[in-house]
Amino acid sequence: MVQDALTNAPSITLSPGQSLRGADPGSGIMFAEGRDGVQLSTDNRIHSIRLQTSVEKRAIFNDTSVASLGRIEVRGIIVTGRVQILARDKVRSGHVDVKDLDIVSADARGETDRPQGYGMAVLQGAFTLWNMQQDTDVTISADLVGLSAGRDGAPVRGCGIFVSGGGDKAGKLSVRRLEPDAVYSDGGIAPGTPDQITGGVFTVYGAHVDVVRNRGPVMTYGVNDIVLDNCGVVDRWTAEAKITSHGPSGIGFVNFGIVHELKVNAPIETFGQGARDFNVYTGTVDLAEFDRITTHADGAEGIQISQPIGRLVVRRGIETFGGTRPSLVKGKVISLSAIGLSIKPGGSAREIEISGGIKTHGAGVAPIEQHGAIESLRVSGGFLAAGDGFDKI
Repeated sequence: MVQDALTNAPSITLSPGQSLRGADPGSGIMFAEGRDGVQLSTDNRIHSIRLQTSVEKRAIFNDTSVASLGRIEVRGIIVTGRVQILARDKVRSGHVDVKDLDIVSADARGETDRPQGYGMAVLQGAFTLWNMQQDTDVTISADLVGLSAGRDGAPVRGCGIFVSGGGDKAGKLSVRRLEPDAVYSDGGIAPGTPDQITGGVFTVYGAHVDVVRNRGPVMTYGVNDIVLDNCGVVDRWTAEAKITSHGPSGIGFVNFGIVHELKVNAPIETFGQGARDFNVYTGTVDLAEFDRITTHADGAEGIQISQPIGRLVVRRGIETFGGTRPSLVKGKVISLSAIGLSIKPGGSAREIEISGGIKTHGAGVAPIEQHGAIESLRVSGGFLAAGDGFDKI
């Protein structure tokens, strides 16, 4: 038990079965400059304490030379610095239980281990839980509730919340609940970089999540910063607060995997060049329901569908304000127009229902583009191309 605020502390290692907790709200440990914080082993608990390292260091991390995480519990923690739990080396089993973890500031850009896919690498996060084992028999389980990262105007660097397995045919990460609160992130990716991405909340390859529920707003600021991104399998994904991106190619929700049910009950709004609101690159989404879709910049389509999906519903319309500019698509920069609803070659939908219409403002930008099949399309509120330039099409 920590009774007071300790400063200039060395790294701490918890032996199997040990716990660390604070005696009162002021209890905490400030670790020495350049040092990591608390190293977990097996069956450890950290409760009700503040932990502070340099932002690029790990406030909480784990020993990968043990055979199992056992049951790791992290509850009621406020940290400066990263939280990173990895199943690699000898770690082949375990469960991670996180409740009410607030990461004030962190920087994961220095981590060189990054999942790769579709010509792009994913940066690790302020919170990283990653089963890196390549053996398909290795499964790590988790329950993650009440995670927050960054502050509005002071985002964490890299991803915000990152959960991953070892790949589509490798070790699995099985998450019962992933329920983030507010997340603010900026990956710090250099402009013009086509092969790196980050996400505010990112479920990566080999992760299977029963329920994702965004309880607070999620906002990204930088280049290629996706707000919500799925490369794994999610049974139900619900967002209760606004989804916003400010950077180029900072898409609202991107799907590379499988989402059975997606419901975004607040607006998605993007401001950066090429920053689409909803994008299905690969995999599929059985049901996708949105409140309102708005983009403001050139090359920023409202909805882009490149694979077969099931039912798509927008309750309060799609509106775009931009024209035509380059944007990042599957690791390549191509020219896109800010079309409201775009069904690309290879894309299709069983049913699309849009209330509130589809409206574009850019010169020569059409409300809808269709290269794939739509079995049923219903749009109330009509189509409106408010920009000029259609005489050139």
